[in-house]
Amino acid sequence: MSIFSTGLSGLNAAQNALATTSNNISNVFTPGYNREVAILGQTSTGGGGVQVNDIQRQFNDYVASQLNAATSKSSALATYSNQVGQIDSLLADREAGLAPLMQNFFSSLEDLASAPSDPAARQGVLGSADTLSAQFRSFDGYLQDMQEGINGQIADEVTQINNTTEQLAGLNREIALARARSGEAPNGLLNQRDQLVNELSERMDVRLNIQDGKTYNVSLPNGQPLVAGTQQFKLEAMDSPADPQRTVLGYRDSGGSLVALDEDIVTGGTLGGLMDFRAETLDKTQNQIGQMAVSLAVAFNQQHANGVDLDGEQGGAFFDIGQPRSFSAEGNDGSAKVADTAFDTANIDQLKATDYTVRAKTDSPSAASDFEIVRKDTGAVLDSSDPESVNFDGNELSFGGVTLTFDDTANMAQNDRFEVQPVRRAAGNLESAISDLDKIAAGALFTTGGDMSVEKVQAQEGAFQDGASYDLELDENGALTFTDAIPGQVEVNGEVRNVDGSGEVQDAAGTAAASLKAGDVVTVDGVSFTIGELPTAGKTSSLTLEEGTAGSGDNRNALALQDLQDKNVVSGSASLSGAYGAMVSDVGNRTNIVQVNLDAQQGLTDQLKAVQQSESGVNLDEEAANLIRYQQFYQANAKVIDTGKTVIDTILGLRN
Repeated sequence: MSIFSTGLSGLNAAQNALATTSNNISNVFTPGYNREVAILGQTSTGGGGVQVNDIQRQFNDYVASQLNAATSKSSALATYSNQVGQIDSLLADREAGLAPLMQNFFSSLEDLASAPSDPAARQGVLGSADTLSAQFRSFDGYLQDMQEGINGQIADEVTQINNTTEQLAGLNREIALARARSGEAPNGLLNQRDQLVNELSERMDVRLNIQDGKTYNVSLPNGQPLVAGTQQFKLEAMDSPADPQRTVLGYRDSGGSLVALDEDIVTGGTLGGLMDFRAETLDKTQNQIGQMAVSLAVAFNQQHANGVDLDGEQGGAFFDIGQPRSFSAEGNDGSAKVADTAFDTANIDQLKATDYTVRAKTDSPSAASDFEIVRKDTGAVLDSSDPESVNFDGNELSFGGVTLTFDDTANMAQNDRFEVQPVRRAAGNLESAISDLDKIAAGALFTTGGDMSVEKVQAQEGAFQDGASYDLELDENGALTFTDAIPGQVEVNGEVRNVDGSGEVQDAAGTAAASLKAGDVVTVDGVSFTIGELPTAGKTSSLTLEEGTAGSGDNRNALALQDLQDKNVVSGSASLSGAYGAMVSDVGNRTNIVQVNLDAQQGLTDQLKAVQQSESGVNLDEEAANLIRYQQFYQANAKVIDTGKTVIDTILGLRN
């Protein structure tokens, strides 16, 4: 090879190296750009000279994969942290929170007990009740706005994800065509494609498979494809088949039908963070607020019914509360619907801050064992063989402190499902039911006496219609006998039982004395009580039920209402203030945990970005040095050509 050819090859190599360096410098701030390097080598034709073997981009597949995964987790935690922080600030507010308002409400009851006929004290009770119920509604409205906001954000994220996957499929096509035309990798398009994968990872966790080392295939964690070569598979935001007020992800199956994806399939990224927050914190908090509202309303109404107002009438409902919600799942084969939902006030202790899924195990279910009832928060299945846990009578299914009334279970098909939300929106319907000061039942409707072990003494509507006083005795065998004012009938666990002439309560057949046991509920003239422990051998216990004589100064029921502050009215295990404190603590702990995890994950993400940039990022100092180096390289090769020209001129000059 001549000196001219050698020098010219050096000039071309230097020019390519300078062009590559200048391209690096101009793209120093371009997102997703990977530094390029001119790879030089000897010419393949023999002799001397240099050639540019490749313009290679500095890209590490392993580091990129690790960075995408870390970015997905960081994005999910950042989204979760932003959302949960809003709830934490709401609940923990010392002035706007529920804790001070509940304290004010029970303080007003203390004032009422001190002066039961004082209009100012009675107005204080109604005013604090209105304020407390309004705050419950406000909390529920705020949380429901968050639910609707998440629905909108999910729809927006799905749109962005579909746009990204469409671009990925298009870039797969363009890259394949570019390779076919030139036989070389189009670095610019490759950078764009890798940047899109990184952006997609910020929105949700995906799986990347590189086919034949060239084509990018992207799928969900469960394997369902989003991009397969040049083909795109779109996601869709849709209403949940179980809950039409909840937005979930839908996917078109091979038959073109839109199928809802399980929420736990979507992990990572902004979308996964939204769904995790909704499932783990928002749903739970909304249910806990609703559980507190129902517990307050039911306990207060029950105790208020045990009192008498200034008009001498039995206390009515003090709070109004909404009813549980239920939804029939789309795709149910049967036509049975839930006709009515109600709280089972007799078993309100079983009310939990959770949703349920009810599934029919057989066609036309006729017993409790024909239903499968699953708690959504824990996945636990209720024991349908235990009548205290699940009860089915006619078309009524009772469990967890709620009762569902179906229009006709004969029309229910196997595997029909129903979503039940006992307390999800209950707080939004809590209102004061009394506006007349005289209707506050501060006095006692009845009195009890004796040594019989009884619990939950509760007056039903219209109690003591006969105005009688009842004396009862219970022996070691569970035989209950009236010794005075014998009623014709009583109820035992909701069943009517006859009372014979001697005052003995009869069994269900009416042929012998009933044998009651601890936990049985007896109702006499509208007053019910639960039997505690039976007397010891050879002993009897007594109970006196007597209509009270309430005057304007009677404060016995006001004191009982005030005592509800310290009683375990929430799920039978916590007071109202205790339940609220536990909820605030739970949200606060979760907020702290998410923030700690976010800080740790963000540190890992930043570290991986640094590793990626050290290999793929543009360093201006290094590129400036390369400019000088390649400029000298160019000048030296130009000098070679100039030297060759001088040699030729000298040789030609010899002829003269």
